[in-house]
Amino acid sequence: MSNTLFSFRAPTGLAALTFLAACGSQPSQQEKAEAQAATPTDTVATAATGVNLPAPYSTKSNTKRSKVIGWPAGKLPIVPAGFRVTEYATNLESPRNTYVLPNGDVLVAEANTVPSSAKEKAAAALKLDPSRSLRLTSANRITLLRDANKDGKPEMREVFLKDQEQPFGMLLLGAHFYVANTNGVWRYPYKAGQTTINARGEKILELPKGGYNNHWTRNLLASADGRKIYVSVGSASNVAEHGIKEEERRANILEINPDGSGEQIYASGLRNPVGMDWAPGTATLWTAVNERDELGDELVPDYLTSVRAGGFYGWPYAYFGRHEDPCRKGERPDLVAKTLVPEVALGPHTASLGLAFYDQRSFPAKYQNGAFIGQHGSWNSADFSGYKVVFVPFRNGKPSGPMEDFVTGFIANEAEKEVYGRPVGITVLPDGALLVADDAAGKLWRITAEG
Repeated sequence: MSNTLFSFRAPTGLAALTFLAACGSQPSQQEKAEAQAATPTDTVATAATGVNLPAPYSTKSNTKRSKVIGWPAGKLPIVPAGFRVTEYATNLESPRNTYVLPNGDVLVAEANTVPSSAKEKAAAALKLDPSRSLRLTSANRITLLRDANKDGKPEMREVFLKDQEQPFGMLLLGAHFYVANTNGVWRYPYKAGQTTINARGEKILELPKGGYNNHWTRNLLASADGRKIYVSVGSASNVAEHGIKEEERRANILEINPDGSGEQIYASGLRNPVGMDWAPGTATLWTAVNERDELGDELVPDYLTSVRAGGFYGWPYAYFGRHEDPCRKGERPDLVAKTLVPEVALGPHTASLGLAFYDQRSFPAKYQNGAFIGQHGSWNSADFSGYKVVFVPFRNGKPSGPMEDFVTGFIANEAEKEVYGRPVGITVLPDGALLVADDAAGKLWRITAEG
């Protein structure tokens, strides 16, 4: 395994010092011109399609935050012909992620961004964030939903686990239930069918807390044989503007043993790898990654990538292959040179967070073994980007075509910056339905194939 993230060196040279000023503030016109000359427009060939990358700062770095207005009665997201969408659950408090237990019970991690400064606390208290990303408090619980009669509408709802610290990732492995809070991984004793955990948990892994924007999420995924657990940890910043020391054990996928021992960096340079899953029929781990902001409307594409053990994916020094970030110019040419190119571009600023491979059979053949990605939606773009669920077809464990829209209709009125909700977590249910968490609206949507 690689220890790339721990091997940062201090920047040297006038160029590095000059461009460091651009990392936390708007660059000067001279800095923009130098960046565009150093990293001109390029087209990158990927497994899915060609990706056009403009030069940095080709467009202004814009701020456009959505205003969540909620779903009017009778209004539903839009799905392709041959599919049906229904409301699975409502009145949840920021449902970010879902997980299915072997008996079919659905667990919902309810948590959100919380203020860390006096300014943010005041903004949250006054409800000044119309996107509903920042809230004064977080539910910090996991809720259990049980649909015993299998009619697509759970009749039981219980608090499964409470008093967490921004929980997100969930995992059942053997006789233990694991939860990834923003500050560490905990495990609890679990018996099949139980609806509440009251036993005392054990913190098996300490993790760096919090993070830039919504980078507080920590996800979990077990290996097929159950011998390893993979833990995703997003960066503490946009592009390491607070210093590399702040990024230790971050922007990584970590690998641990089920008891929390044996920590290694499985892959690094992944700015915010949230969704993780195994491609069906393979031993290949895939992740959906949020890329950096403030280089313009068309940079940098979020992406879906296979994850190579020991692989380095660029952050913060490079993006989408060997394209050097102007904020980190000249600091680590060795890491720029070894940056891997992701397989699928998902569009810039989409906040592609959820990921699930479709491993059931009720959807038409084109969707089987393909990847569904929940795009939470942009703030750093002049036009809304994301706010939908997209699909990437796979064949023989590899992308076989371009990304396409699957669940849309979340944008209500872009001119007024209004959205009904924001899709995020994606889970495939045992009956073949697709479950989409809409954290801003407090809902779960269930998509089924008709006929």
